[in-house]
Amino acid sequence: MSEDKQEKIKKLLAMQKKFIALDREQGVEASEYFSPDDDSEIAGFREEYRDLAMEIVDLAHKDKGSQK
Repeated sequence: MSEDKQEKIKKLLAMQKKFIALDREQGVEASEYFSPDDDSEIAGFREEYRDLAMEIVDLAHKDKGSQK
């Protein structure tokens, strides 16, 4: 597994842990998750997480020589 892919996976897991901790601490409403205020702790989270996950999928396909 490439170093780049490993780093992306580590970042993804760190983001998951941070989100879970925030949800347990104060709760996250669906409306806040899908359209957070600009000053929200999770502003941009969903998009960044999605993009990172797709980069990992693309790297996995590249590693295996397959197409999605």
